[in-house]
Amino acid sequence: MSPRLKKFIGTLILFAFLPFYTLTAMVFAVALLPGQNFWLQALYYAVAGLLWVLPAGVVVTWMYRAPKR
Repeated sequence: MSPRLKKFIGTLILFAFLPFYTLTAMVFAVALLPGQNFWLQALYYAVAGLLWVLPAGVVVTWMYRAPKR
């Protein structure tokens, strides 16, 4: 697969994944966190705010991996 096509597909994946992830994280926050301790809420938002980096990193690594010959 050409690098240009991989970057295009990876970009589409990220554009689809990030809104899905943020909406899912917000739904969980609204369902689980009202009335909870401030520190528990802060921990949730810190973890949820950084957790998207793992799958995005996998996609970006795939996008920039050299093609096999």
